[in-house]
Amino acid sequence: MLQPAEAKTSGKAFETLSGLPIEPLATPLDQSEAQYVERLGFPGQPPFTRGVQPTMYRGRLWTTRIFAGFGTAEETNQRYKYLLAEGNGGLSVAFDLPALYGYDPDHPMSAGEVGKCGVAVSSLADMEVLFDGIPLDQVSTSMTITSTAAIALAMYVAVAEKQGVKPEQLRGTVQNDILKEYIAQKEWIFPPRPSMRLVRDSIAYCAEQLPQWNAISISGYHIREAGATAIQELAFTLYDGLTYVQEMVEAGWDVDRFAPRLSFFFDVHSDFFEEIAKFRAARRIWAREMESRYHPKDPRSRLLRTHAQTAGVALTAQQPQNNIVRVALQALAAVMGGTQSLHTNALDEALALPTEEAARIALRTQQILANEAGVTDTVDPLGGSYYLEKLTDDIEQQAYAYFKKLDELGGMVRAIELGYPQRELGEAAYRYQRKLESQDEIVVGVNRYTNDEETAIDILAIDSRVEKEHIECVRALRKSRDNSQLEQSLSALRQAASGDRNLMPYLLDAVRAYGTFGEISDVLREVWGTYEEPTAAFSSL
Repeated sequence: MLQPAEAKTSGKAFETLSGLPIEPLATPLDQSEAQYVERLGFPGQPPFTRGVQPTMYRGRLWTTRIFAGFGTAEETNQRYKYLLAEGNGGLSVAFDLPALYGYDPDHPMSAGEVGKCGVAVSSLADMEVLFDGIPLDQVSTSMTITSTAAIALAMYVAVAEKQGVKPEQLRGTVQNDILKEYIAQKEWIFPPRPSMRLVRDSIAYCAEQLPQWNAISISGYHIREAGATAIQELAFTLYDGLTYVQEMVEAGWDVDRFAPRLSFFFDVHSDFFEEIAKFRAARRIWAREMESRYHPKDPRSRLLRTHAQTAGVALTAQQPQNNIVRVALQALAAVMGGTQSLHTNALDEALALPTEEAARIALRTQQILANEAGVTDTVDPLGGSYYLEKLTDDIEQQAYAYFKKLDELGGMVRAIELGYPQRELGEAAYRYQRKLESQDEIVVGVNRYTNDEETAIDILAIDSRVEKEHIECVRALRKSRDNSQLEQSLSALRQAASGDRNLMPYLLDAVRAYGTFGEISDVLREVWGTYEEPTAAFSSL
């Protein structure tokens, strides 16, 4: 038998960003022929390793999305129209922190944050402006919001009503993944149990009323951005997804009523092959677990459909033009991994929200991949690569090791209460930082190939007038609306929150009466209280 020739190497430890060892050469011995059908199969067929559609991008390209939201609703509306005119395939809404935390702009907690990290939206009136001139039956909209996701969804439905668009015509996604907030992003309001109820109620409502809408985007992105490895991102995200499925099943829902509209959201970091393998392992694990645990009759219930976003945490403020190359390679990994939707970060996002020019470059990156690179012409072109398939298997095995630990702890909610995933992320982030400091990992322009010259680029600045003007608008709204109607709807919401009825109809009534994020969230705070993360040590686990 032929043997690979021996050669000298640099002496460095060859491993993926997640720490998986990389052998110098992968060969057919890493896979048996009998494993092909069982572990790879064909696109559009179980176990979906090679993709969720038989023809993948030959039949339909991924949806191009550029995350956008800043300043006022009017300013963001103009950016949306610009992106659509430039060929963007779907809208992706970034909300400001007051909306994410359920505060009005004149609340003390909102000071200095109005319109800064996203668009300032406080009520249905703002949402109407945000989508003015954009027919909601012709676009797909993704909304990145979680603790107040059900309120934002109600506002979107109410805007569609005013446009004459029926709920069954709406296409899009609301993030709504509260478990990853407790694990990583920390933008929660309520304790885990009532928060899970809000998620359950919105999934149930969408299953009945919005058949083309994804009621949740189970998100590994923020877990990865908080320091997780690719393996941790994969394991915690899929386990979160199974937790939501179990929540619905225990509430009496047949899995085929809601599972086909579950969606996922993954980060795409800089380790090219590991990221591709992550997507492949994710589809295979999800299909297997859904089949073994819930025995769905609808094949779509086993499909892991995913949005992907290039890694914000990989962007650098130093030599920001380098980010164009990073984003292009990460986007290529997402495409080779088989994503259904893709957001490419802008070169300036380590410094500020993207300028119009930076957003256009990010969009053009996807368009070049789709139209010039030839990567859409054949399905899963890297399938069968000895290295890639071994890496997929290794990632899958490591993910199942995390599944076992989470099972032992009593499930994800209990693990969060004990601090387990939070600690795992913190330790992974620390290990990566140490590698950067020792130059075991190289980031060009940061810890190698640096220069003393600072690169000056134009960045987007949010004028301080935005906060003042938005406060004035909200205060004017409170005077002009029918406050007796609003009080009736908030009272009904308060009663429903104290019981077990689905809250979405009550949220819709409050939104239609022009209740604000703050006013509606305050009712739920009154009933459910707020959550503080436990500070107990984790040494016993």
